[in-house]
Amino acid sequence: MAKIVAYGELLWDLLPSGEVLGGAPANFIFRINSFGDEGTLITRLGNDELGEKARKAVLAIGLSDEHIQTDYEFPTGTVDVKIDAEGTPDFTIIRDVAYDHIELSSEMTEQVRQADCLYFGSLIQRYGISKNTLKELIKESGEAIKFLDINLRKDCYTKETVKESLMAANILKINDEELLQVKQLTGLFCNDLRNMAGELVSRFGLDLILVTLGPKGAFLISSNNDVCYTAGYKVKLVDTVGSGDAFSAGFIHSYLAGEELQAALDFGNASGALAATTKGATVPFSKPDVLNFMTQEHERAIHALFTSHI
Repeated sequence: MAKIVAYGELLWDLLPSGEVLGGAPANFIFRINSFGDEGTLITRLGNDELGEKARKAVLAIGLSDEHIQTDYEFPTGTVDVKIDAEGTPDFTIIRDVAYDHIELSSEMTEQVRQADCLYFGSLIQRYGISKNTLKELIKESGEAIKFLDINLRKDCYTKETVKESLMAANILKINDEELLQVKQLTGLFCNDLRNMAGELVSRFGLDLILVTLGPKGAFLISSNNDVCYTAGYKVKLVDTVGSGDAFSAGFIHSYLAGEELQAALDFGNASGALAATTKGATVPFSKPDVLNFMTQEHERAIHALFTSHI
């Protein structure tokens, strides 16, 4: 059983239809635990009604709140979601909230010292307190794998934060659209996704890069020049909320268990696809459920870059 710590945001999406608890780190740890590993969430909530509600929701899905701090000055994080006439959502992530002010503690330091993997993203680094706490946790995490799920959000990252995060990471998980953004931020020279990914690995000393391609699967490139691709699953889509987090959890679970890169990528991809057949990010499914899904017949979608790879 691997020990995995996720550090980051826990927040409410304020939709016209109501409140929905969100945050990639919590979704990721939920899936980690469902696959049989030991996941710990480190975050911070306000001392308010939304904070109390979030804490209860976390406990209800089987996560521990032991390392969820309470902030007595700043409110629980929220995202205002407006839907236009065409149904397109517009997100405003509220600034200066509780998760921007996570304070370093001896308890969380001990957690990362014992961890096999430390998971983090870019949103948690927009303010100095949480960013500095993350830097200390990275220092204290020793040989633990640093898994960067970059999750670029509008107006919530800088070029410097992206570069520093890439330098700190061992494994980068990124989607195809974000890869194009990172190309601009870091001045990559290559133009196609595959070569851009390889350039990031070599430039920032990554062990691995994982690139998700929406409905057309995912690929990875390692520092040893391994290239693996897995085609997308054509499933009955319910929603994609939490699919990327399930992919990340599925991959790192298999990777830490010693699986070959292709097998880990296949399991992560299937985990993300299965999550897309459920509503929300925390409908339970287990490792056997994913393996069963993989044995069933599914029509697959292949990305044009990898037609010769299959």
